[in-house]
Amino acid sequence: MQLTPTIAIHMSAALSALALGPVVLWARLGATIRPRWHRALGYAWTTCMVAAAISALFIRSFDLPNVWGYTPIHLLVVLTAFSLFKAFMALARRDFAEHQRYMQRLYVGACGVAGAFTLLPGRYLGNLVWGDWLGWL
Repeated sequence: MQLTPTIAIHMSAALSALALGPVVLWARLGATIRPRWHRALGYAWTTCMVAAAISALFIRSFDLPNVWGYTPIHLLVVLTAFSLFKAFMALARRDFAEHQRYMQRLYVGACGVAGAFTLLPGRYLGNLVWGDWLGWL
């Protein structure tokens, strides 16, 4: 696999979401709540997550166990869409606690867990990061 425009878009969106997530959460913590920052950066984070999810649909691999090129990690696209839908439905109901739970879980699952999977040896980004250093595994 090589760096294609689709992979570049996906990585840019995912890395932006990874960086924005803690700032969005910070804007709602502590004695000073910053709702304008939280809302503006939250929309930016959501846009990055949607871009990462949609671009992931165009990244397919026939090397791993797959169905039409979609591997098990593509299930995170469904999880992302479901979590974003539920989080915004909670906002529509003004259930801020549920909104917070869905968004925090989405951040940990999509940015943390999926990010860790991309860094595994044998995957494209894992090979770029680790190179031959982990070749002995």
